[in-house]
Amino acid sequence: METRASERNPSLLAMEEIAHMPYHWAIGLDGSKFFQEIKEREVLLGIRCPKCRKVYVPPRLLCGPCFVKMDELVELGKEGVIQAVTLVNYPFIDPDTGDRRPVPYIYGYIKLDGADNLFSHIVKTPPGVSAQVGDRVRAVFSREKKGRIQDIAFFEPLPKPKP
Repeated sequence: METRASERNPSLLAMEEIAHMPYHWAIGLDGSKFFQEIKEREVLLGIRCPKCRKVYVPPRLLCGPCFVKMDELVELGKEGVIQAVTLVNYPFIDPDTGDRRPVPYIYGYIKLDGADNLFSHIVKTPPGVSAQVGDRVRAVFSREKKGRIQDIAFFEPLPKPKP
């Protein structure tokens, strides 16, 4: 049955419901190894494409440009260079604690030594110091590790070389 627009009720019904949605997901063998190495040895791993030789972090199954399966894990440095950076003023919810992250905080896209793609993470600077594109940074690891991305607490700027 068809109704004309003029016969439709203009008020809309809104329903609110709270749904509990527990879930688990598999991060694969290479993803598992990535987090195990951070947790156990504070080592960052990448994976190398056998065709184009690019190294990606975190490891993934296929090289995007080549569409080739990758299986050569490589150790990366704990340092890198900020390629893009932003000051965030919106607090996200920490999945471990349920608390909001204090704002503002700095989020950076970092090209880790030995990798060809960018790795995004929080950058923590001393008060009054800003992070900038081109700054070298180093990973700082959490004391208590759980095998999650939060095992990298943040990246901190390295002292700038004196001219």
